[in-house]
Amino acid sequence: MRAVLLFLLFAVLAFGDTFKLYLKDGDFHLVREYQVEGERVRYFSTERGEWEEIPKALVDLEKTERERKTVSEEAAKEAQEQDEEDKAERAQRREIASIPQDSGAYYKVGEQIKALPPADYQVITSKKRKTLQVLSPIPIVPGKASVVIQGEHAKFVVNEDRPDFFLRLAKQERFGIISLTPKKNVRLVENISIIQVTKQNIEERKQMEAFQQQLDAGLFKVWPEKPLAPGEYALVEYSDDQENGEVDLLIWDFAYKP
Repeated sequence: MRAVLLFLLFAVLAFGDTFKLYLKDGDFHLVREYQVEGERVRYFSTERGEWEEIPKALVDLEKTERERKTVSEEAAKEAQEQDEEDKAERAQRREIASIPQDSGAYYKVGEQIKALPPADYQVITSKKRKTLQVLSPIPIVPGKASVVIQGEHAKFVVNEDRPDFFLRLAKQERFGIISLTPKKNVRLVENISIIQVTKQNIEERKQMEAFQQQLDAGLFKVWPEKPLAPGEYALVEYSDDQENGEVDLLIWDFAYKP
């Protein structure tokens, strides 16, 4: 597309702006320019490469100028759109270059990139409570389990109702933005029901509708489709290992405060 525009620009500069000089009988001449001289119209024919004349009464000057204006406006609009597209591509390349190469979640504030700290979370079952290390799978036992983050509020706070986050994944996983449910001294990430016979895990999380854009290999931009309500949220990267009855979770919690 850019090459076509450059060619057209070169053609305009080299040969002038060719347009149609319409006649009242519906025909037209391809011309580079024309002049009205009394009752005659003098024009430079691009087909024959020379100046010619025609009676003014035979020429539809109104249609000629109307279409010429339309073509000019469309060309200007197309050039502007291409310029905006080029600017967007350059901005995206700068954005990609600004995200650290280390896997994790990042938030952009102005021109500054901030890394979201991973959340320490626990799995709570009817039989035991176990503190989990980040990147460790949750051991599943038949029954029910809950994944919680300690504390009722996240330390990382955003002030935009539709914040842009960046996720650089260590491997291809599913991810999204979820709403956390505050409880006494904790925030609930999700409930998990475990079917004893098959060890199938049924996860219940409040995942938000969000847009996802892949910027580069392993690098994604994610942001909410709708404005967030003030509250507690988290970015979650997850995968299910149904055969071993485990759920892998990576969690980065944040709060939205207008």
